[in-house]
Amino acid sequence: MTDTPAALREAHHADVSGGWLRPAVFGAMDGLVTNIALIAGVGGGGVSPRSIVLTGSAGLVAGAISMGLGEYTSVRSANEQVAAEVAKERRELERHPEAEARELADAWVARGLPRDLATQVAEAVRRDPEEALRVHVREELGVDPDDQPSPWAAAISSFLFFSIGALVPLLPYLLGATELWLALAVGGLGLFAAGAVVARFTHRPWWTSGLRQLLLGAAAAGATYLIGSLIGVPGGL
Repeated sequence: MTDTPAALREAHHADVSGGWLRPAVFGAMDGLVTNIALIAGVGGGGVSPRSIVLTGSAGLVAGAISMGLGEYTSVRSANEQVAAEVAKERRELERHPEAEARELADAWVARGLPRDLATQVAEAVRRDPEEALRVHVREELGVDPDDQPSPWAAAISSFLFFSIGALVPLLPYLLGATELWLALAVGGLGLFAAGAVVARFTHRPWWTSGLRQLLLGAAAAGATYLIGSLIGVPGGL
Protein backbone atom coordinates (compact mmCIF):
# COMPACT_ATOMS: atom_id res chain seq x y z
CA MET A 1 0.00 0.00 0.00
CA THR A 2 1.55 3.29 -1.08
CA ASP A 3 2.11 5.83 1.63
CA THR A 4 0.35 9.14 1.09
CA PRO A 5 0.57 12.38 3.05
CA ALA A 6 -1.86 12.61 5.93
CA ALA A 7 -3.49 15.67 4.38
CA LEU A 8 -4.31 13.69 1.24
CA ARG A 9 -5.85 10.88 3.26
CA GLU A 10 -8.20 13.29 5.03
CA ALA A 11 -11.71 13.70 3.71
CA HIS A 12 -12.25 16.78 1.62
CA HIS A 13 -13.42 19.84 3.46
CA ALA A 14 -17.03 20.90 3.16
CA ASP A 15 -17.83 23.90 1.00
CA VAL A 16 -18.27 26.71 3.52
CA SER A 17 -18.36 29.60 1.04
CA GLY A 18 -21.09 28.62 -1.40
CA GLY A 19 -23.66 30.84 0.25
CA TRP A 20 -26.47 28.25 0.57
CA LEU A 21 -25.94 26.42 3.88
CA ARG A 22 -26.29 29.33 6.28
CA PRO A 23 -29.51 30.71 4.73
CA ALA A 24 -30.89 27.16 4.41
CA VAL A 25 -30.30 26.41 8.09
CA PHE A 26 -31.49 29.84 9.16
CA GLY A 27 -34.55 29.59 6.92
CA ALA A 28 -35.58 26.15 8.18
CA MET A 29 -35.13 27.07 11.83
CA ASP A 30 -36.88 30.39 11.40
CA GLY A 31 -39.77 28.77 9.54
CA LEU A 32 -40.20 26.16 12.27
CA VAL A 33 -39.94 28.57 15.18
CA THR A 34 -42.06 31.27 13.55
CA ASN A 35 -45.00 29.03 12.71
CA ILE A 36 -44.80 27.00 15.92
CA ALA A 37 -44.92 30.26 17.85
CA LEU A 38 -47.74 31.64 15.67
CA ILE A 39 -49.80 28.47 16.05
CA ALA A 40 -49.15 28.35 19.79
CA GLY A 41 -50.14 32.00 20.17
CA VAL A 42 -53.41 31.89 18.26
CA GLY A 43 -54.18 28.42 19.55
CA GLY A 44 -53.65 29.61 23.11
CA GLY A 45 -56.07 32.42 22.38
CA GLY A 46 -58.80 29.88 21.61
CA VAL A 47 -59.26 30.38 17.86
CA SER A 48 -60.74 27.64 15.69
CA PRO A 49 -58.59 25.14 13.76
CA ARG A 50 -59.59 26.88 10.53
CA SER A 51 -58.22 30.18 11.84
CA ILE A 52 -55.03 28.45 12.92
CA VAL A 53 -54.56 27.08 9.40
CA LEU A 54 -55.18 30.54 7.95
CA THR A 55 -52.71 32.13 10.35
CA GLY A 56 -50.06 29.50 9.75
CA SER A 57 -50.47 29.65 5.97
CA ALA A 58 -50.17 33.42 5.97
CA GLY A 59 -47.10 33.17 8.18
CA LEU A 60 -45.55 30.64 5.82
CA VAL A 61 -46.06 32.71 2.67
CA ALA A 62 -45.16 36.07 4.20
CA GLY A 63 -42.16 34.70 6.05
CA ALA A 64 -40.77 32.80 3.04
CA ILE A 65 -41.00 35.86 0.80
CA SER A 66 -39.48 38.10 3.46
CA MET A 67 -36.64 35.67 4.10
CA GLY A 68 -35.86 35.24 0.41
CA LEU A 69 -35.85 38.97 -0.29
CA GLY A 70 -33.87 39.70 2.85
CA GLU A 71 -31.18 37.15 2.04
CA TYR A 72 -30.87 38.34 -1.55
CA THR A 73 -30.51 41.96 -0.49
CA SER A 74 -28.11 41.14 2.33
CA VAL A 75 -25.75 38.96 0.28
CA ARG A 76 -25.84 41.23 -2.76
CA SER A 77 -25.11 44.30 -0.61
CA ALA A 78 -22.19 42.50 1.03
CA ASN A 79 -20.81 41.46 -2.37
CA GLU A 80 -21.13 45.01 -3.68
CA GLN A 81 -19.27 46.30 -0.64
CA VAL A 82 -16.48 43.78 -1.25
CA ALA A 83 -16.35 44.80 -4.93
CA ALA A 84 -16.01 48.47 -3.93
CA GLU A 85 -13.16 47.66 -1.56
CA VAL A 86 -11.45 45.52 -4.21
CA ALA A 87 -11.65 48.43 -6.66
CA LYS A 88 -10.13 50.72 -4.02
CA GLU A 89 -7.30 48.25 -3.40
CA ARG A 90 -6.69 47.96 -7.17
CA ARG A 91 -6.26 51.75 -7.38
CA GLU A 92 -3.83 51.72 -4.46
CA LEU A 93 -1.76 48.99 -6.09
CA GLU A 94 -1.62 50.95 -9.33
CA ARG A 95 -0.66 54.23 -7.65
CA HIS A 96 1.63 53.03 -4.86
CA PRO A 97 2.90 49.54 -5.70
CA GLU A 98 6.08 49.80 -3.58
CA ALA A 99 4.22 51.01 -0.50
CA GLU A 100 1.63 48.27 -0.89
CA ALA A 101 4.37 45.64 -1.19
CA ARG A 102 6.00 46.95 2.02
CA GLU A 103 2.62 46.87 3.74
CA LEU A 104 2.14 43.24 2.70
CA ALA A 105 5.63 42.31 3.88
CA ASP A 106 4.99 44.05 7.23
CA ALA A 107 1.83 42.00 7.70
CA TRP A 108 3.73 38.76 7.14
CA VAL A 109 6.56 39.85 9.45
CA ALA A 110 3.98 40.51 12.16
CA ARG A 111 2.92 36.89 11.77
CA GLY A 112 6.44 35.65 12.33
CA LEU A 113 7.96 35.49 8.84
CA PRO A 114 11.58 36.69 8.56
CA ARG A 115 11.83 40.20 7.10
CA ASP A 116 14.03 39.17 4.15
CA LEU A 117 11.74 36.32 3.14
CA ALA A 118 8.57 38.43 3.58
CA THR A 119 10.04 41.19 1.39
CA GLN A 120 11.14 38.71 -1.25
CA VAL A 121 7.71 37.07 -1.45
CA ALA A 122 5.91 40.44 -1.50
CA GLU A 123 8.09 41.59 -4.39
CA ALA A 124 7.43 38.36 -6.27
CA VAL A 125 3.68 38.77 -5.78
CA ARG A 126 3.87 42.39 -7.01
CA ARG A 127 5.07 41.24 -10.43
CA ASP A 128 1.63 39.79 -11.21
CA PRO A 129 -0.97 42.58 -10.75
CA GLU A 130 -3.99 40.25 -10.56
CA GLU A 131 -2.36 37.89 -8.09
CA ALA A 132 -1.15 40.88 -6.08
CA LEU A 133 -4.71 42.16 -5.92
CA ARG A 134 -6.05 38.80 -4.72
CA VAL A 135 -3.36 38.47 -2.06
CA HIS A 136 -3.80 42.02 -0.76
CA VAL A 137 -7.58 41.64 -0.57
CA ARG A 138 -7.28 38.36 1.32
CA GLU A 139 -4.74 39.81 3.74
CA GLU A 140 -6.43 43.18 4.32
CA LEU A 141 -10.13 42.33 4.00
CA GLY A 142 -10.11 38.66 4.91
CA VAL A 143 -12.18 37.67 1.88
CA ASP A 144 -11.53 35.92 -1.42
CA PRO A 145 -12.62 38.27 -4.24
CA ASP A 146 -13.06 35.30 -6.60
CA ASP A 147 -15.24 33.25 -4.27
CA GLN A 148 -18.16 35.36 -3.10
CA PRO A 149 -21.52 33.78 -2.20
CA SER A 150 -24.36 33.93 -4.70
CA PRO A 151 -27.30 36.13 -3.65
CA TRP A 152 -29.65 33.96 -5.72
CA ALA A 153 -28.46 30.78 -4.00
CA ALA A 154 -28.95 32.41 -0.62
CA ALA A 155 -32.42 33.72 -1.52
CA ILE A 156 -33.70 30.47 -2.99
CA SER A 157 -32.30 28.36 -0.15
CA SER A 158 -33.82 30.65 2.45
CA PHE A 159 -37.21 30.75 0.69
CA LEU A 160 -37.46 26.98 0.20
CA PHE A 161 -36.25 25.91 3.63
CA PHE A 162 -38.34 28.50 5.45
CA SER A 163 -41.39 27.16 3.61
CA ILE A 164 -40.53 23.57 4.54
CA GLY A 165 -39.93 24.48 8.17
CA ALA A 166 -43.12 26.52 8.44
CA LEU A 167 -45.16 23.73 6.88
CA VAL A 168 -44.19 21.14 9.52
CA PRO A 169 -46.37 22.37 12.43
CA LEU A 170 -49.24 22.98 10.01
CA LEU A 171 -49.31 19.40 8.74
CA PRO A 172 -51.54 17.94 11.49
CA TYR A 173 -54.22 20.57 10.82
CA LEU A 174 -53.94 20.15 7.05
CA LEU A 175 -54.43 16.40 7.52
CA GLY A 176 -57.59 16.91 9.57
CA ALA A 177 -56.37 17.05 13.18
CA THR A 178 -57.82 19.67 15.51
CA GLU A 179 -55.66 19.35 18.64
CA LEU A 180 -53.14 22.09 19.31
CA TRP A 181 -50.83 19.81 21.27
CA LEU A 182 -50.41 17.53 18.26
CA ALA A 183 -49.30 20.39 16.01
CA LEU A 184 -46.85 21.58 18.67
CA ALA A 185 -45.51 18.05 19.14
CA VAL A 186 -44.94 17.63 15.40
CA GLY A 187 -43.27 21.03 15.31
CA GLY A 188 -41.06 20.02 18.22
CA LEU A 189 -40.01 16.85 16.40
CA GLY A 190 -39.23 18.98 13.37
CA LEU A 191 -37.02 21.28 15.45
CA PHE A 192 -35.16 18.36 16.97
CA ALA A 193 -34.68 16.73 13.57
CA ALA A 194 -33.48 19.99 12.01
CA GLY A 195 -30.95 20.48 14.79
CA ALA A 196 -29.73 16.91 14.37
CA VAL A 197 -29.28 17.42 10.62
CA VAL A 198 -27.28 20.60 11.22
CA ALA A 199 -24.94 18.58 13.44
CA ARG A 200 -24.01 16.60 10.32
CA PHE A 201 -22.30 19.72 8.94
CA THR A 202 -20.88 21.04 12.22
CA HIS A 203 -19.62 17.65 13.49
CA ARG A 204 -21.23 18.16 16.91
CA PRO A 205 -23.28 15.52 18.76
CA TRP A 206 -26.63 15.23 16.97
CA TRP A 207 -28.66 14.95 20.13
CA THR A 208 -27.24 18.11 21.74
CA SER A 209 -27.83 20.11 18.57
CA GLY A 210 -31.37 18.74 18.29
CA LEU A 211 -32.14 19.40 21.94
CA ARG A 212 -30.84 22.96 21.70
CA GLN A 213 -33.17 23.76 18.81
CA LEU A 214 -36.08 22.09 20.58
CA LEU A 215 -35.55 24.14 23.74
CA LEU A 216 -35.26 27.41 21.80
CA GLY A 217 -38.46 26.67 19.87
CA ALA A 218 -40.25 25.64 23.08
CA ALA A 219 -39.29 28.94 24.70
CA ALA A 220 -40.74 30.90 21.77
CA ALA A 221 -43.92 28.80 21.70
CA GLY A 222 -44.36 29.11 25.46
CA ALA A 223 -44.10 32.90 25.30
CA THR A 224 -46.65 33.28 22.50
CA TYR A 225 -49.01 30.70 24.04
CA LEU A 226 -48.99 32.67 27.29
CA ILE A 227 -49.71 35.93 25.46
CA GLY A 228 -52.48 34.30 23.44
CA SER A 229 -54.03 32.84 26.59
CA LEU A 230 -53.95 36.19 28.35
CA ILE A 231 -55.52 38.07 25.46
CA GLY A 232 -57.93 35.34 24.33
CA VAL A 233 -60.52 35.39 21.57
CA PRO A 234 -64.17 35.46 22.71
CA GLY A 235 -66.08 32.61 21.14
CA GLY A 236 -63.05 31.10 19.36
CA LEU A 237 -63.03 32.57 15.87
